[in-house]
Amino acid sequence: MTVVVTAKNELVVPKSVRRKAGIKNGDAVEFKVSGRVISILPKAPAGDDEYTAAERRMIDRGISASEEDYTAGRAFGPFETHADFIASLHKEAAKLRPKRKTKRPAK
Repeated sequence: MTVVVTAKNELVVPKSVRRKAGIKNGDAVEFKVSGRVISILPKAPAGDDEYTAAERRMIDRGISASEEDYTAGRAFGPFETHADFIASLHKEAAKLRPKRKTKRPAK
């Protein structure tokens, strides 16, 4: 794609090019110049700022729900062997299956 640079406007990266590069609204980018070549690179987030505020709230909600389940006794394990783990899975799956009605023999 080719665009014309004029004195009246700034250089704009077309939406189709941003989409192909995976750049979304709100992403930080870094410009590097080497001679007549301009490189646009995604700015890596700082190590302590790994998640957005919305993502952090979702993670915190999940952790809180998990802690509530553990406190209420809705946790399983630890298991000594994989066989103990499989047996626990089968036991819990049996609780979820519908009960079968038994037919009475005709008199």
